[in-house]
Amino acid sequence: MGPGTTYVGFLRAVNVGGRAVAMPDLRRAVEGAGFSEARTVLNSGNVVFRSDEPDAQRVERRLEASCGPALGLVLEFLVRDGAALAAVRAANPFPAFARTDPAHLLLVFLKDAPAPSAAEAFVAGLPAPEEARVDGTTAYVTYPAGIGRSRLTLPRIERALGTRGTGRNWNTVGRLAALAAGPARSPRGGG
Repeated sequence: MGPGTTYVGFLRAVNVGGRAVAMPDLRRAVEGAGFSEARTVLNSGNVVFRSDEPDAQRVERRLEASCGPALGLVLEFLVRDGAALAAVRAANPFPAFARTDPAHLLLVFLKDAPAPSAAEAFVAGLPAPEEARVDGTTAYVTYPAGIGRSRLTLPRIERALGTRGTGRNWNTVGRLAALAAGPARSPRGGG
């Protein structure tokens, strides 16, 4: 793999509610922003790419400034590098749940770390049967009865924590972490 850092960009609030982004267009926009080896995963706005920029927040701002206009939308990205994704997976406070029901363990990547008091109040006020923990800029949420039926929606999580975010399930984050840790591949990706 060439020099630079492998990043994963998570688009917030796309391919829902009429805000569609085609994955080939997203790859082109990311490469048009000056990043390389863009690959998309699934159709939910996940893109793996490389950059010589060592600061993930600067990468995030550059993606938002360039890709939004290129795609004709106001876009919000949450960016993590491969090491950060590996650390998020290693810090999972629900390892047994990840083994038995990984599709219902949601990792919510947050723009900013919430105030400790907001994180504590969020965890304490959860409706049964969900459980959650907040660790820095990641919230881990279990949905044992299913995500679609839960009243614990992303907007509710964002309001409680006082920051914006986007969620991906444990399986998807694992797949993205493996891509971010692995060798470079063809710039064409699935999704």
